[in-house]
Amino acid sequence: MSLFHIIRSPKIAVENPNLLVLLHGYGSNEEDLFSFAQELPDELLIVSARAPYDMGYGGYAWYAINFTDANEKFSDLQQAQLSINKISDFIDELKEKYIPKQVFLLGFSQGAILSYALSLQKPNKVQHVVALSGYLNEELFPSEISKEITTDYYISHGSVDQVIPVTWARKAPETLSNLQLVNEYSEYPVGHGVAPQNFYSFKDWIVERLN
Repeated sequence: MSLFHIIRSPKIAVENPNLLVLLHGYGSNEEDLFSFAQELPDELLIVSARAPYDMGYGGYAWYAINFTDANEKFSDLQQAQLSINKISDFIDELKEKYIPKQVFLLGFSQGAILSYALSLQKPNKVQHVVALSGYLNEELFPSEISKEITTDYYISHGSVDQVIPVTWARKAPETLSNLQLVNEYSEYPVGHGVAPQNFYSFKDWIVERLN
């Protein structure tokens, strides 16, 4: 497999399981979101991937975040695109091995940004996106967005997020709706993290889409 990862196999025997791929945030690793795994539906095959750029001390990134002399942040878009391609290839490898019914892609922060981008660049490679505490980076949009995309989106954000402003997140449902893409948006009174009620909300959203 092209990305290092950890797996929670379905807890019940199921052919062609629904696949949930987890993409962690900047400076974290594959163990982070995997803490959700035991609480998610038994029939899911859950795969948590590690980002390719080693930051040391057990932290990894999907792409570098750099600072200008004026202390303004900017993303390394070349690294981001390479990671999107790696994630896409990784999903293809998982599909070939497990032949899943559907693919859910769940990303937190940097992982959410790339989940959005991959879903728009690679039409219908994934059926469902859960974007937690991220935003739509239009610099990662394809030159033309396919009108054939049927992927739907669960989006949530902390209303007092100090890392990614909630105003950035609020643009996603508007943009996706303009593209005629189905989406659900919610906010929680937390910072850059996932509140318990947020977890139960996206869990219910996933359960509704299992078949």
